[in-house]
Amino acid sequence: MNLTLVAVVAVALCFDFTNGFHDAANAVATSVSTRAISPRLAVLGSAALNFVGAFLSLKVAATVATGIVDPNAVTPRVVLAGLIGAIAWNLFTWRLGLPSSSSHALIGGVVGSAVAAVGFGVVQWHGLWEKVVIPALASPALVLPLAALVMLVVLWIIRKRAPGRVNRVFRRFQLVSAGFVSLAHGTNDAQKTMGVIALALVAANPGESFHVPYWVIVSAAAAMAAGTYAGGWRIIRTLGQRVAKLEPPQGFAAETASATLLWLTAHFGFPVSTTHTVSSAVLGAGATSRFSAVRWGIAGNIVVAWLVTLPAAAVVGAGAEFTTRLPGGVVWALLLALALAAPIVLVRRPRARRAPAPAAAAQS
Repeated sequence: MNLTLVAVVAVALCFDFTNGFHDAANAVATSVSTRAISPRLAVLGSAALNFVGAFLSLKVAATVATGIVDPNAVTPRVVLAGLIGAIAWNLFTWRLGLPSSSSHALIGGVVGSAVAAVGFGVVQWHGLWEKVVIPALASPALVLPLAALVMLVVLWIIRKRAPGRVNRVFRRFQLVSAGFVSLAHGTNDAQKTMGVIALALVAANPGESFHVPYWVIVSAAAAMAAGTYAGGWRIIRTLGQRVAKLEPPQGFAAETASATLLWLTAHFGFPVSTTHTVSSAVLGAGATSRFSAVRWGIAGNIVVAWLVTLPAAAVVGAGAEFTTRLPGGVVWALLLALALAAPIVLVRRPRARRAPAPAAAAQS
């Protein structure tokens, strides 16, 4: 049991690290794309604020630990299998450059492994529906028009100002709004790992009441900050450049709207997806200049990734749970995680061949 619990904590912190670099784009993509701040300085500041934000609330951690699956019906091995499912999906979507939800990957992985181990009765469907599914649907629907509204107000304020001066001023404003996103991201996302570790601690010590030890808070905050500093440049490129071409006022509007909603949902303990929220805010702010400014085909690919994240992570989590039943199951589960991660992380994509220059083409 102790070995399994140590493995759960280690894998949970690995997930927190992948969450950090997977979701680095949420805070820095718009600021980097509008040249408000250099990429390395952006992720450094975001990492620091992610660390601070993790200490501001524990309501989301309580939801993840006690409101989705019955903590008295799961074991540390179930939690370990769920984490493997979440990490596998995070790395897969990172490889594709898709800003999918780390939060939903984590929840899907834990739910899938718990169902495989105990049955569908272990899931607290009421809590899953009210605290995960409804907020997941509501957050993009709310933040998209909110970002558009903020942008329209900004456009009215700057309507008679010179574009060059406006961009210089809003690049400075973006330093504040991007910091707000990082702080809210730390408050929202780091708590999910805290909740999973706390769930494993309760499962390993039946009868113990839910609480998050201070060492869990510090380690989760540090792992997420380190992952954020490592950056997720593939996703930053997708969110900051390929979805919509943003100017500094639009970046400020998207960041302000998404950070506000993330802060409110963390206050109520809803583990919403930072990725969904920020991506929708980018769409809302980008569409205010002209509808065609948004590359809706890429946005559609992102939506597909959103829809399949929960079930895909659940399937991998269920498969990992079956692995833990083998003799030496914890070791086999960790080997499965490495086997899933290695091809995704290590194998490089072939680079596209450049077309020959016109002169060279003529001579050949």
